[in-house]
Amino acid sequence: MAEKEGAGVSAQNRGSWSAFLKSIASFSGDLSSLTAPPFILSSTSLVEFSSYWAEHPSIFVAPAQEKDPKKRALLVLKWFLSTLKQQYASRSEKFGNEKKPLNPFLGELFLGKWVDEAGTTELVSEQVSHHPPVTAYNISNEKHGVYLQGYNAQKASFARTIYVKQIGHAVYSIPAFDETYLITLPNLHIEGLIFGSPFVELNDKTYITSSSGYTAKIDYSGKGWLSGKKNSFTATMYPTGKEKEVLYTVSGQWTKTFDITEGSGKKSGHIMSYDTEASPTTPLTIAPIEEQDPMESRRAWSKVAAGIAVGDMDLTGEEKTKIEVAQRELRQKERDEGRIWERRYFSLVETDKVLDELAPIIGLLPEPDKTGGIWRYDAEKAKKPHAQISLEPAGTTETAQKPVNSPEE
Repeated sequence: MAEKEGAGVSAQNRGSWSAFLKSIASFSGDLSSLTAPPFILSSTSLVEFSSYWAEHPSIFVAPAQEKDPKKRALLVLKWFLSTLKQQYASRSEKFGNEKKPLNPFLGELFLGKWVDEAGTTELVSEQVSHHPPVTAYNISNEKHGVYLQGYNAQKASFARTIYVKQIGHAVYSIPAFDETYLITLPNLHIEGLIFGSPFVELNDKTYITSSSGYTAKIDYSGKGWLSGKKNSFTATMYPTGKEKEVLYTVSGQWTKTFDITEGSGKKSGHIMSYDTEASPTTPLTIAPIEEQDPMESRRAWSKVAAGIAVGDMDLTGEEKTKIEVAQRELRQKERDEGRIWERRYFSLVETDKVLDELAPIIGLLPEPDKTGGIWRYDAEKAKKPHAQISLEPAGTTETAQKPVNSPEE
């Protein structure tokens, strides 16, 4: 029996859901600026999404312990695939449907660390641009010498459903092997929208290519009208430039289980299976809100989050407006003083060796005009203390605390 429109929405919310769908269909421009109905608003900012890259630290650092470069490249592919459920399905599983995240403000930070058998893995995430919206991140595990950095922007459009093009890339590196991997980001669309139970489905393909001479291509497919399974994919790994010489095949569902086999994967050469549901995540440790810098996400949005939690949209709107007004005042002050906002952890670069060498292999176009430039983690800048900035409009200044340097503090 076919689902009815709005079946996943409670009776009292179906009117606002239908109105929201109509506003999407008639909207021109970036959909991220649209106001969503209260019951689909998330109290989490998009700047927090960077943490999904490393919620399994042991898998994240595993390639550094493998001496064979071919097997090392396979472990990087396995790690990437293990992140997909967290990145694109964990929210709908937690809340019953995908929710619209808060749009980060310029300079917004999310700092934390994972501590487990892999040691300490640190996260720095910063909103480096507001127009266009761009989040940059750096994740590091010094014990194992594994580093990930990258940045991304999203461009949303509507054609029967919401489509999101992700612009940007990630770079995974293991300096001990003088090895880097360039990773492209999947495009996605929202399924279940008309029924009020939205969830993410990935589409098209992504690549991981390494300085050691191996490339992986991941093809995404979802459940079609007549066949197929939700969140399906097939990945092949091959010597760079020799796509038909398949070394490994990985296939399955990125939200459930997938199998890794040697060669083309036709029944023989099974290496291992990975079960996403049997792989618990390591919780991220962040500072208590009262100890956070005013620019840190959980502290900055705490009153907005409180309003969303109790369904008080008047309070939510009032607190969001305070942040927006304070941001406008900061931008005006910068214009008056002839300066620009200083990013705390990241800097723009004119050229990048990794992109120069690896991007042409997989046809990646950096599109700096759509991301405000090419962003890289700046370790020297990160060491500098920073004066705290108030996010309250003039006349309601919040008391500043001690300067914050890094997530280990």
